[in-house]
Parts: sequence; C-alpha cells; structure tokens
Amino acid sequence: MNDPILSQSITQFIESRQGIAAHERLLAAVDSTLDEAIAIQQIPAPTFAEAARAEYVRGQCAGLADLEMDAMFDVYGRLPGDDPNRPALLIAAHMDTVFEAATDLSVWQSADRVSGPGIGDNSLGVAALLAVMRLLRDQPHRADIWIVANTREEGLGDLDGIRAVIDRLRARGVRLEACLILEGMAYSQIYHSGIAVRRLKISAQAEGGHSWLHFGQPSAIHDLVRFAARVTDLKPPASPRTTFNIGLIEGGSSVNTIAAHASLTLDLRSEDPAALAALEHAVRDCRDPNTAFQIAVVGDRPAGLIARSHPLVQAARHTLEALGTVPNFQSGSTDANYPLACGIPAITIGITQGGNAHRLDEFITTDAIGMGLWQLVLLALNIADGLA
Repeated sequence: MNDPILSQSITQFIESRQGIAAHERLLAAVDSTLDEAIAIQQIPAPTFAEAARAEYVRGQCAGLADLEMDAMFDVYGRLPGDDPNRPALLIAAHMDTVFEAATDLSVWQSADRVSGPGIGDNSLGVAALLAVMRLLRDQPHRADIWIVANTREEGLGDLDGIRAVIDRLRARGVRLEACLILEGMAYSQIYHSGIAVRRLKISAQAEGGHSWLHFGQPSAIHDLVRFAARVTDLKPPASPRTTFNIGLIEGGSSVNTIAAHASLTLDLRSEDPAALAALEHAVRDCRDPNTAFQIAVVGDRPAGLIARSHPLVQAARHTLEALGTVPNFQSGSTDANYPLACGIPAITIGITQGGNAHRLDEFITTDAIGMGLWQLVLLALNIADGLA
C-alpha cells in the first residue's frame, strides 16, 4: 500500500474545518452507536445461525452500492470512491457470537458500562461498522471502501465468512489495498500478527455395556480421559508462545452404562506454524496404540503477519498517537488471519475497552467509544487517501 499520511497530517486534518465538522458528526453519533450495539446484541447470532442478525444489518446498509448477502449470510456493499482505479479498502466486523440461541441476552447499564453476552464481541464492532459507513458516506475519499459484516468467526466457524468474502471479491477483480477488522473491546490494540490455530476432534469407540454386569470391559470415556490426561501433561514452548485447550468433552449415554462413544475437541495455537505442527504431532503421539481413536481436523486458521514497520501498522500507530493514545502491538486469532495469509495487509483494531469476553457478564466501557469511532474514521480516510 502507499505510505500512510503521517501523524502531523492527521493532526492538521483534525484541526481543519473539514475535520472539525466530521468530528462533530461523529460525536452526535456516539449515543446512537451504543443504542445500535445493544439492538444488535439482542438478536441471537450463534456461529452458523447468524441469518436474523444479518438481515438487520442488511436493512441498515440500504443505499450502499453492490449491496448483497451471500449464502453464508455475509453482508457487504461498497462506498464508491472518487478514483475507482485505486485499490480498495475493506472494513469488516464479524456478527456471530459464542452464545447459544436460547441464552438470556439481558443487558445491564450503569453510568460508564454496559454488560451483556456478546455486547463487546462483537455487537459493538458491528455497530461501529454501520456508524463508519454512515459517517463516510458524505466524506470525500479516493478509494472504494467495502463495508462487510461477516459470519463464522467464532468457534468452529473457521473464518469461513471472511474467507468467502475475500475470495468472492478477488474473483470479481477487486484489488484490496488493506483490510481493517473491527472488534468491540480492543481500543489501543493493533493486531498485526495472526497466530496459527488447529482444532482437532478426537473420538473413541468401545462396545459398551452395563456398569455392573460388564465391569472391566473397555469404556470410550475411560480411554478418552486417559488420553486427555496425557495431553494436559504436554509442555509447549513459551517462546514462540504455543498453547492448547480441551474445550469440549462429550459422550456416554447414562451413569450406569459403559460408554460406547466419547469425544473431545482440542484447540491448539502458536505464533509459529512449525511449533504448532510439533504440538499437534505430540498430541497425536498421546494415543494409546491399543485403543482405536479417530482424529478429525475441524478447524485450521492460517497464520500471517505484517511487520510493525509496515505502512498499515504505522498508519494505525500514528492515528492513535494523534488522539493521545499509546498503541499496543499484538498477535492473535481474528478475521485478519485470512487476508494476511493471502498476502493482503490487514490489522484488527478495537472501539472501546471491556472485559470478560465469552462470558455472560461480558462488558464494555462507554467513555472511549467516541475515541474508538474517531480512530476508525481517521484511519479509514488515511488508507483511502482522503486526508491529503
């Protein structure tokens, strides 16, 4: 991508008549953005079941060029730029949550906090996406800006939503200069490195039987928990950081039945693909050769990164610094992984602070939302070369 506009130019824009007017429009949109985040949060959107939330988002995007929703319920459209020959910017936020459809989505509010399942991950991110769409509609910019609300970021979604979007746009000949991925609770963070992730489902089978009459016969659960115990004894390297987690265990039919089937789902992560491959090999070696296990790969998130010196990372750094915020450079697993793996510059940024992600008491703080939105507007205009 082109060199970013430096912090001095960002400051000049902020202080200009055009920048002051843009900031006033933004400040007027803060309360409505929070209200919209709550409205979005109230629409259940488990991974693979995002249709209702997608329909809401599509309704809010009326007027975008090339507005459509694909078979995975990804919603996207285009804000045309003044120069259609320039490579485009993509801004995306995932709609899905980790919570089941029947989850109580009640919200609690105080003077500086809103709490509720999925409010920060990623209802606020989606609301910010809609807010920046509205704020940039009347703001001159040179490059096309694609606005995308995608599915399947969480859990076993395996980034299939953003994969579909990127592949579809590229197949149509859209050249992407950069991708901005939005998360609700990571203001001041710049995720420029996507860690590799593998997810395995390990299944055990046995004949089963009665707990009293057939005591001593093989049990799928007994075999599986012995395997799990060996996995938990593994010592992955601290550098490059490499982790594992047994997130799900299922199986059996009753307390007095020797289990005929059992399975667990294992999450493996590393900053280095080679270290991840070594950990997966060690996991597979934990199998008892006398026990029949089936191992299926149910998730495979690619790794990718751009250096801190990359123009996109520097643009994000200069933007935060111009707002008086100290940037923090991070690695993680987000929708940015896929464009990075495709060689497209991508970072993930946040809108406000928060905590307890993936818990029922997840929360966001409200005082930084204005700063987070202003950061997003400035960075988007920077990349689209509208500040020069």
